[in-house]
Amino acid sequence: MNNFTFYNNTRIHFGEGQISAIASEIPQNKKVLVLYGGGSIKNNGVYEQVQTALTDHDWDEFSGIEPNPQYDTLMKAVEKINNEGFDYLLAVGGGSVIDGTKFIAAAACFKGNDPWDIVSKYAPVDTALPLGSVLTLPATGSESNGGAVITRGQDKLGFGSPLVRPAFAVLDPTTTLSLSARQSANGVVDAFVHVMEQYLTYPVNAKVQDRFAEALLLNLIEEGPKVLRTPDDLEVRANIMWSATQALNGLIGAGVPNDWTSHMIGHELTGNFGIDHARSLSIVLPAVMDVCRVEKEAKLLQYAQRIFGINEGSTEERIEQAIGSTIAFFKSMGVPTTLSEVDLDISSIEVLLNSLEAHGMTALGEHGKNDLIKARAILETAL
Repeated sequence: MNNFTFYNNTRIHFGEGQISAIASEIPQNKKVLVLYGGGSIKNNGVYEQVQTALTDHDWDEFSGIEPNPQYDTLMKAVEKINNEGFDYLLAVGGGSVIDGTKFIAAAACFKGNDPWDIVSKYAPVDTALPLGSVLTLPATGSESNGGAVITRGQDKLGFGSPLVRPAFAVLDPTTTLSLSARQSANGVVDAFVHVMEQYLTYPVNAKVQDRFAEALLLNLIEEGPKVLRTPDDLEVRANIMWSATQALNGLIGAGVPNDWTSHMIGHELTGNFGIDHARSLSIVLPAVMDVCRVEKEAKLLQYAQRIFGINEGSTEERIEQAIGSTIAFFKSMGVPTTLSEVDLDISSIEVLLNSLEAHGMTALGEHGKNDLIKARAILETAL
């Protein structure tokens, strides 16, 4: 196991009715800006609960944060904060709203000339407004980590800082009952690939991390199809919600190599062609598993055995079965596993490679050896 420092200071309030905890989490002397997306929280009762919890607070709201939050929209929130003196942010929504709020928290305090430098040039985040979150779409784990992904035009880039990790997160599974089948499936797949990016690398004898990761994978494989069959089952939704949070709160990635190739290529699919983030991952991950099978061999065999019970056959046969089983799981969630399923062909590959190069994504993977040649092979395999 590699050396690591693990610290997660996000306080989690899990369960039905926990939105009321906002009242005591946010100091009453703070001026609160509530940020959300398209307004679904006004239809499912979440907004009303937040409003009630903030009865004794001075607060206002900012809406319209998009899926794949856009820089220009976020900067309008920054302008509102600077003009009206808000000093605490509350993100109410899924990963995009929370990611956008993290950027807003940093940009509102940024001393440089261009806040876009935070993501485009990795300008340091020296200070940020405090924030909390109410999660309504489990997927990204953003509610208890310090990372965020922001979009500007076709550029989809990430940044991270412990200063934008939410101070608290409310996880009420009842808030997810109004999600569409597509949103629910995307959340499960996103969480699954988060685990895989931290797990499917090479062994470092990190038995705790491996077993935790495998537990999350097994739970998502078991509960994922159920949420599509029985969308009103609150226990299923609770287990998915907690799995998605655990998938990217830093624990299973501590002391182990990480990959993130699927995410970086997936970001280009989203930025250039508007493919849902999770669906970009379900397309790319099986191809990464295939093309990178030599360097991932030991973990692929472990994955085959522990997740799918594949114990017989040659090394190549077991790896093929593991990839096939992964694809079958994605198909059971109703997501695409090839570029052709989202109406892309070989002509799209040059666009994606050019974007990877423009964003400096030319040394991906756990060994930093997934260059543009390897990326081309992955995309061709994904056709």
